[in-house]
Amino acid sequence: MDSLSSWIAVFWIILLFAATNASINSFKRESGKQFYYYYMLSSPQAIVFSKLIFNVILLNLVAVISFGLFTFLFENPIENTSLFLLVLFLGSSAIAATLTLVSAIASRTNNNSAITAILAFPILLPSILTAIKASVLCGIGLGWEDVQAYLITLAMLNIIIGGLSYVLFPYLWRS
Repeated sequence: MDSLSSWIAVFWIILLFAATNASINSFKRESGKQFYYYYMLSSPQAIVFSKLIFNVILLNLVAVISFGLFTFLFENPIENTSLFLLVLFLGSSAIAATLTLVSAIASRTNNNSAITAILAFPILLPSILTAIKASVLCGIGLGWEDVQAYLITLAMLNIIIGGLSYVLFPYLWRS
């Protein structure tokens, strides 16, 4: 159990830092002229959802590659791998969505990367803790009935963050 907890904790920490580095760049590359071009070309919801979808796909790809590397380099202690992959998908999607929204907020403050990290970590705690708890349950071999509440929580966090992005990003866009 102790090696399982360590494996899962290190895995999610590495995934968290990879996600932070990936999402910081999502709004950082836009200069003033490019921002105004996007402003005239499309709606703020289209911009934020395109970046959200890109970050979710990117982080899920990083998560699968990280899981493959962890399995190759270390012994895989996860007994219910298929359910763990679902936890991995929902957890990494929630992390990517949260970091995209926080990165959008931080981009309006002269693209300060430190602000993204500082704002994101307290907001990410529910997603990370839920994903870790569900991962431990998958690691000890429990089934759908035991992990279902955590999966629903992760899915709801994804929906809430997507809704917040849809509502809040137009206000950031106009400022």
